[in-house]
Amino acid sequence: MNQILVTEKLYITPELKRKKKIYKINFIISVVVIIILCSFYMHSEYARNKELEISQDLLAGMIQNEIESTDIPENNVEDDKVWNILVASVEQQKLEKQKELERMRAANQDSETKKRTITYTASNGKRYRSLGRIQIPKIEVDLAILDDPKNDEKLVEWLKVSPCKFDGVDPNEVGNCAIAGHNYRNKRFFSKVPNLEFGDEIKITDIDNKTVKYYVYKKYEVEPEDTSCLDENIPGKRIVTLITCTNDSKKRVIVHAQEA
Repeated sequence: MNQILVTEKLYITPELKRKKKIYKINFIISVVVIIILCSFYMHSEYARNKELEISQDLLAGMIQNEIESTDIPENNVEDDKVWNILVASVEQQKLEKQKELERMRAANQDSETKKRTITYTASNGKRYRSLGRIQIPKIEVDLAILDDPKNDEKLVEWLKVSPCKFDGVDPNEVGNCAIAGHNYRNKRFFSKVPNLEFGDEIKITDIDNKTVKYYVYKKYEVEPEDTSCLDENIPGKRIVTLITCTNDSKKRVIVHAQEA
């Protein structure tokens, strides 16, 4: 019996002990890494849930608050790499397109000198300005359209809360109203916009409570720096252009819809 025990002990060599120690260390490191990754994921989901709550608050506040004429504030916020290329490309074209946009607005009988928005203070204490409401029955979208803050960095923050007017005329004006929204690949915001097809309905309600129905007539993908979708125009017609990311965030999904 003693001889058997001694023989077993001889198999536990220094090399075997070293391997066991390395295995234990690797196991502990793996557990720590998993815990850290889970923490990051939980934090990210928590943040997105809060943003969704704010988005719903804005939709409710948009209906309740009084319409007021306001100037657009200037604030700097954190950078978001997903939209940087597109935002930079648009800035280069804004001055050239300004005269054309003014002409389009002049064609609207109900246009006003000052921008009219609905201002709402959300549960996070921040003030947002909405231009209307977008509803897409097929993909269960019902969200406020935030105003273009005229500040690239702020636009990135506002996109986390709700879709934003990105370029062009205001909702339900003659011309092309471009609305950008995030694709979080979790059924929120514009995550299902890539599933839209020819003929699908989009309803836009402006701050005057006027609802116009639009129907999809074109959908395609472009490179991040491609802003040609902003030049889409049908003379005398109202157009809505939806912009979001592909599921891999490498390209943009563009959806054009025109009034019935």
